[in-house]
Amino acid sequence: MLIYDMYLIFIGLLILIVGVLIGVAFLTLMERKVLGYIQIRKGPNKLGFMGILQPFSDAIKLFTKEQIYPNFSNYVMYYFSPVLGFIMSLLIWMVIPYYFNLISFNLGILFILCCMSVGVYTVMVAGWSSNSNYALLGGLRAVAQTISYEVSLAMILLSSIIMIMDYNLLYFNLYQNLVWFMFMMFPLSLCWISSMLAETNRTPFDFAEGESELVSGFNVEYSSGGFALIFLAEYSSILFMSLLFVMVYMGGFDLTIIFYLKLTFISFLFIWVRGTLPRYRYDKLMYLAWKSYLPISLNFLLFFLGLKIFLI
Repeated sequence: MLIYDMYLIFIGLLILIVGVLIGVAFLTLMERKVLGYIQIRKGPNKLGFMGILQPFSDAIKLFTKEQIYPNFSNYVMYYFSPVLGFIMSLLIWMVIPYYFNLISFNLGILFILCCMSVGVYTVMVAGWSSNSNYALLGGLRAVAQTISYEVSLAMILLSSIIMIMDYNLLYFNLYQNLVWFMFMMFPLSLCWISSMLAETNRTPFDFAEGESELVSGFNVEYSSGGFALIFLAEYSSILFMSLLFVMVYMGGFDLTIIFYLKLTFISFLFIWVRGTLPRYRYDKLMYLAWKSYLPISLNFLLFFLGLKIFLI
């Protein structure tokens, strides 16, 4: 019986991963379409019906290209860091609280924070092992930025955790039956949105890939499969951050079409911001994390702690 259950869990995880990868494929298509319309042009519209097969064509092209690597790179680390980054970005998805035979455990949020922290190292190693000045600078920027915003993310998340007094993601659904946390913690939810933009290295905080000054940032020496894996990891983390926002602030997890519409809207927000806002200045980004979000989240944390004690 136990082995049968393990098989079921394994098959469920495989289906989940395939679903995430298909979601990522269509997220890239949505991004190209939306950016196209923002810039008053059409996005991909040749392949299949209205360009719907474009992501699959891109994937085939990227994975069949020749893998090249710089002579002076640290080859083993250069080769494996995109793979590890991709694995870490998929591993986070394991804690989604599905109601059937998947992994759901009481420390889900801590697991998410741990996986996000390990994901930083893959970017750093990818930048360093390429042995290129631009890649190293991009990697260093990404590490400084991600570590700074992890602190603010954890602090903002603590306020929600104090309201439900549990690390299990399932409980967010139970506690948001009457009112979403987004309305109770409106300033915090806005801080969370901009922190997750910074955490996933997205515009206006995409300093790790600052095209205007760093060519392409930490992934400048990567092509074909390695680049595809870095790309997939980034978009997978965007989808997951959107999912986390919906779970924590917009009514929790439930298997309805409304849940997926909310998830799509938050993902669309990432793209909308990219098409609208110019890149921020790096020192301002750091000031934002340490001098704005950290004090705000600490003050709200004390407020919600007092509120919880008062309600008990």
